[in-house]
Amino acid sequence: MSVTPPSVTPPSDPILGFYRSPTIHHDTIVFTAEGDLWSVGVEGGLARRLTTHHGVESHAAISPDGLRIAFSAEYEGPVEVYSMPLGGGLPVRHTYEGELSHVVGWTPDGKILYSTEHYSTLPNAQLVAVDPATGDRQLLSLSQASDGCFTPDGQTLFFTRLAFQGSHTKRYQGGTAQNIWKFVVGEPEAVALTADYPGTSKAPMWWEGRVYFASDRDGTMNLWSMDEQGRDLRQHTQHQGWDVQSPALHNGRIVYQLGADLHLYTIAEECHQQLTIFLPSDFEQTRERWVKRPMDYLTSAHLSPKGDRIALTARGRVFVAPVKQGRLVAATRDSHIRYRSARFLPDGKSLIALTDEPGELEFCQIPANGLGAPEVLTQDGMVFRYAGLPSPDGAWLVFDDKDQRLWLFNFESKEARCIAESEAWGGFDDWSWSPDSQWVAYVAPCDNLFSQIRLYSLASGETVVLTSDRVDSYNPIWSPDGKWLYFLSERYFESRVASPWGPRQPEPYFDKTTKIYHVSLVKGERSPFQPMDELYQAVLEQEEAEKKEKKKKKTAGKRAEYPSDSPTDDDDSENGQDDSDDPSEAVTVSIDLEGLPQRVMEVPVAPNNYRALAINDKRLFWVEITVDGERTQKLVSLEIKADPIEPKTVMDDIRSYELSMDGKKLLVRKKNIFYILEADKDGPKEKELEKKKVDLSNWSFSIHPRDEWRQMLLEAWRLERDYFYDRNLHGVDWAGLLKTHLPLVDRVTDRDELNNLMAQLVGELAALHTFVRAGDRRKAQDRIGLASLGAALTRTEAGYRIDNLYQHDPDYPERAGPLTRPEVALQVGDVIEAINGVPLLSVSDPAILLKKQADQQVLLQVKERDASDSRSVITTPISVWDAADLRYADWEYRCRQHVDAKGGGKLGYVHLRAMGRDNFTEWVENYYPIFNRDGLIIDVRHNRGGNIDSWILEKLLRKAWFFWKPRVGKPFWNMQWAFRGHMVVLCNERTASDGEAFTEGFRRLGLGTVIGTRTWGGEIWLSLQTWLVDRGIASAAEIGVYGPEGEWLIEGHGVEPDIVVDNLPHSTFNGEDAQLDYAIAHLQERIREQPITVPPPPDYPNKAFKYLND
Repeated sequence: MSVTPPSVTPPSDPILGFYRSPTIHHDTIVFTAEGDLWSVGVEGGLARRLTTHHGVESHAAISPDGLRIAFSAEYEGPVEVYSMPLGGGLPVRHTYEGELSHVVGWTPDGKILYSTEHYSTLPNAQLVAVDPATGDRQLLSLSQASDGCFTPDGQTLFFTRLAFQGSHTKRYQGGTAQNIWKFVVGEPEAVALTADYPGTSKAPMWWEGRVYFASDRDGTMNLWSMDEQGRDLRQHTQHQGWDVQSPALHNGRIVYQLGADLHLYTIAEECHQQLTIFLPSDFEQTRERWVKRPMDYLTSAHLSPKGDRIALTARGRVFVAPVKQGRLVAATRDSHIRYRSARFLPDGKSLIALTDEPGELEFCQIPANGLGAPEVLTQDGMVFRYAGLPSPDGAWLVFDDKDQRLWLFNFESKEARCIAESEAWGGFDDWSWSPDSQWVAYVAPCDNLFSQIRLYSLASGETVVLTSDRVDSYNPIWSPDGKWLYFLSERYFESRVASPWGPRQPEPYFDKTTKIYHVSLVKGERSPFQPMDELYQAVLEQEEAEKKEKKKKKTAGKRAEYPSDSPTDDDDSENGQDDSDDPSEAVTVSIDLEGLPQRVMEVPVAPNNYRALAINDKRLFWVEITVDGERTQKLVSLEIKADPIEPKTVMDDIRSYELSMDGKKLLVRKKNIFYILEADKDGPKEKELEKKKVDLSNWSFSIHPRDEWRQMLLEAWRLERDYFYDRNLHGVDWAGLLKTHLPLVDRVTDRDELNNLMAQLVGELAALHTFVRAGDRRKAQDRIGLASLGAALTRTEAGYRIDNLYQHDPDYPERAGPLTRPEVALQVGDVIEAINGVPLLSVSDPAILLKKQADQQVLLQVKERDASDSRSVITTPISVWDAADLRYADWEYRCRQHVDAKGGGKLGYVHLRAMGRDNFTEWVENYYPIFNRDGLIIDVRHNRGGNIDSWILEKLLRKAWFFWKPRVGKPFWNMQWAFRGHMVVLCNERTASDGEAFTEGFRRLGLGTVIGTRTWGGEIWLSLQTWLVDRGIASAAEIGVYGPEGEWLIEGHGVEPDIVVDNLPHSTFNGEDAQLDYAIAHLQERIREQPITVPPPPDYPNKAFKYLND
């Protein structure tokens, strides 16, 4: 293969863009840049813009006659199919599905071919052909087809089976790897063409008897071809590093994206050339623009020491806002630098924050008045650092990092020392300074997964353990006088469930487990909450008498020495000020270490769900969390005194709060509003809140997108390095990859292009769970939601006929679709003639009349199948998302019915869509009604993952080990609700993450047989902490998983089922479910081999005693 260099004369002021999603027809190429469609000749040069909409236009395909372009666009919000003249013109909408509709190409007879999940019950990609003239649709009879192309006679389709699996990883060979299949009209089934290779083969393109496609067989996605039977494999390009993306073929030439450029491969000449393309654009998305809702990007807010200002960090910038009147200060101004976690230093004149300006995260000092440049303080950043907390005297800073090390930084020497390290699960947290800045209290993780409070002495360098590792303790705070340390600890355990008897396996549940504790740092201190008693009363009286005598002698001495300058007799002390408690007197913290843990005492407050403890000299403050129903938080205060007291609510429904350093002000956030409250007063009444509000209505700032994009790419690279589970980053040259990818950021012209570049970068780690998700991308101004009637409709001469009504579980009638509710009760075969009085035949799609009608009443005119007259009914359409959920529920319900019918009532069926909290509801609803059957199918096909695998496995591990026999009735067993029968797990290529963990655990624990196909292969877990400044993310795979045999599990390959059964594309489209049928047959065979019976009770004992006189 040869490479032809480009020969294009650039314009006088050449501007290169970032070119994606190309298509070609003869000598014209259409591609996406800046989110718009452009056209250019095959020789490159100056492109011409075709669209100018705020949304994204992509996936262009030119019609066979070369007159029109079909493409996907967001003109009204959802990504739908449109077309327009090749030379430009008004786009015409062809779909109204409200879901992702990606144009794939055209059929030979001029229909637009696109991919959608809209017509599938179980979410799978399908190919649909829509006639742009009539709107008629034809579903290609294949399941899991995401793109494809026809031979010129339209009788053979080469298609990609499976859609992109979502995680950006190169050289992927898991169960969801895309592969190419062939379907001939009239044949019984599609056949695989690239099954010889476990990696990716996709984007088939037919030309002169051969199928060209993209594949990563040599480690990089390149162009390959094969004959129509999948033989005679040839490689056509040998790119290294940069993958071939979005190839498109016409008339012997293939255009594709490589890096940020388009390349053209000529089949006959076996050569490719890079096209030099220039964009005559104003690059509107790269212009300086304004962030008008900064609170949407807020990452931290902290009060000044006196509570008169707030340090705000939003979108990587730092601001200082007055709580009343004053100047809103932009303390930083550069979009190419991200600042994190800015907070005031004790002098109130400066802020401490993290900055990435040096290339690593370092701490810097920022003038609070915005005058002067930030000063970088540290120079030793090697890994991600978290927010720091300055000491009260301003001499020290405590912080931790991603390597679970706790550090002390000295502002004078500019040196840091590590004071603690941990290999336990989790990092350090909740550090708190003593009033004299000589001690740091912090929370450390323990090997048993509990947390304990430790104290570090700056003077000695020693660490003292305050609490044991038998209970979770956290949130230590020091009293202002330095005599007490308060903290929270979970030590109250009373189950809200009293016994294991009841429906659906009642289990112990603990709520309100947290108590507030305090410990005296020196021996002999009396708790400020200890009730008064006669002995202590006597002590107080004696102290008061001694105090008065001391004052009397002191006053007499001063009057004798300075008779003319002495204050009046009404004054209590010199200069008219009470010197009994000099506030300026420095606090010195002394700790009697001997017996310190034994001096811990409760604060007299009932246990609850407490967090965020704070204190001043008069009150304790904390957040109380309610977890019943919707989670809410309220701010509570408690006076510190011995009298009988009750906590008082300061404010309900808050998001966060903070106490100022001087203890006099509270910063409270409720929704997106900040309030400043007096800390020595009870909470304000509702009518007083407006006066307490911090006015941020005029807060806005500008950003420079190109600067932000460069910063985000660098940060994404750094976060992947610091969060990835393998410090060696799978052996890749991570620094070298940055050097090759970073120059392309200068060509990025919109946020989606940045995501494309990020995806290419993070994909080199070859790990799953590396998702790149959009941040602040330009969106369509119109967001017109569609609604659904929950039915499949077909256009007829009389209206739209109901061909299918999606069903729901009848035990939950609230889940019924709009047309199956009892008050509507339409049937298959009925015809809908009009919606809200508008005849359906006047529009090309019923959804046109359902724009913005979700959850709104609509009037339908319907004609029942056997009726002579029409009738009117009122129903309430549902959103497209609820409609997708209803289709999924229909599939679940029909699977359950199939198992019930074919299994003769002896088999149970449970499907889990994912492994989250809400999915445990699916388990509860569907397992317990059938727990006593002989066989069980647990279906985790398409399971999206989560984290509750252990919950489900634990239930399945329960064993029946004895039986109860009441006087009347059948025996029943203990453990309650244990499943005694035979079990099967169904998995497939879209079983992902924790669904895979469950599947592998099911097999390894010997619970039963796994049937289906190899799963996704994503088992390096993540926590989604790597957010970027605009709320986008390039997630990092953070926690690897391996088995007791010392081998990494699942990652990159997937779970291999015990028995492989594939649901083939054509048969599955036609309603067959080979995997489910096999599972039923397998369980029936196991039951025949090993019947499940309850052992009969033994004979009752005869305990009659024969007495001597009988």
